[in-house]
Amino acid sequence: MQNHVKKENLTRRQILKTSLTGAGAIAAGTLGLPSLVTAGEDTIRVGHITPRSGFLGTLGDYGFRGVNLAVEELNAAGGILGREVDLFSEDSVGSAVAPTKAQKLIEKRKVHFLVGEISSGSGGGIMATANRLKTLYMQTGCNSDALRGEKCNPYSFHIEAGNTMYTKTIGNWQNRAGNVDGKNFYMLTADYAFGHDLARVSTRFLTENGGNVMANELIATGTPDYSPYILKIKAAAPDFVYINLAGGDQTTFLKQYKEFGLPFKVSGGVMDTAGFWAAGIESITGYWQSLWYHGMQTDTSQAFTKAFVEKYKKPPENQAWGDYMGVKIMAAAMEEAKTTDPDAIIGLLESGMDFDILKPRKGTFRKSDHSLLQEMFVVKVKDKADMADKWDIFEIVEASPGANENLDVIQPTQAENACNMG
Repeated sequence: MQNHVKKENLTRRQILKTSLTGAGAIAAGTLGLPSLVTAGEDTIRVGHITPRSGFLGTLGDYGFRGVNLAVEELNAAGGILGREVDLFSEDSVGSAVAPTKAQKLIEKRKVHFLVGEISSGSGGGIMATANRLKTLYMQTGCNSDALRGEKCNPYSFHIEAGNTMYTKTIGNWQNRAGNVDGKNFYMLTADYAFGHDLARVSTRFLTENGGNVMANELIATGTPDYSPYILKIKAAAPDFVYINLAGGDQTTFLKQYKEFGLPFKVSGGVMDTAGFWAAGIESITGYWQSLWYHGMQTDTSQAFTKAFVEKYKKPPENQAWGDYMGVKIMAAAMEEAKTTDPDAIIGLLESGMDFDILKPRKGTFRKSDHSLLQEMFVVKVKDKADMADKWDIFEIVEASPGANENLDVIQPTQAENACNMG
């Protein structure tokens, strides 16, 4: 599927204003005056790959919308290196198909870089394909630490946070609140690469801090009926139900768990805002971790949210943020490097180039494993009476790491997750 975004006829003054004051201004002082699109030059081709169906389809749709908005903004501001940006998109479908889809984008569509994906199983295959074909890949939705560890490679960069980051963000807060030491946890885990990795990382954190994992149920993706598991939870009487589920599976479980009326609090290793929106405010409660939230009060974050709402009539989910940032970061890097050459861009990204990632602190990629060093956030589910609208479900409690902490303190150490770029 090709999505070709037509550039607007703007004056150079209008282009400068759009690029530097709108949501498109994301590189920290690196872009300067944007180049005008020159007719007849080759385009910059972006390959977007993500699930558009199945239990991750809703998240994939947000990612697709985010990447479309990014391409539209870039073309309105002069493109990349004075060249119009073309977008080609593929439904990754699943781990057996995703590498072939990535290869098609690279070899048939001749894309300059790939962006996207949510499933860690699919993401690993896309990473291997990108590495083999020496094409840059901005990974925007896969959580497995293994992709940043044993499966890392020079051509893949990770905008999405890894499982350790999600676990440490909420775990450190819960630990300070007295909700880990001496507590019993009943886990429900997605039965694929993401869930297995998250259960491993979460179990390590909880047990190291005095918690006890009573059980870890492996759940097939797309499971429609959680009542057998909920009855087991009722019998076990844990202090916390700890979910390692993703996408629509979060929604299904939360709705059904609410119907049973059990008193045990729900926590977890990850939270997808779209899944919580779909569950509804009556089915969610407590404190969670978030990579980004549309209520973020920075100028560029609010500009992005405003542009997204104007285009799609609903606010962006954090997957939309990730895919949007993947395109914008690559655009800024190409402009700074003045080339599309992958090796030159890898060197630039590894050198510490920083970016406005629509959060209070700028982000930069860690050279050792290409993980984006960035803030995450502890969020609290709002009371229904305090919601401005149906999307307004969270209030931000704190940033993690804190303002005076290094951004790598929530990242896995090399001992925890060794990466050998080869």
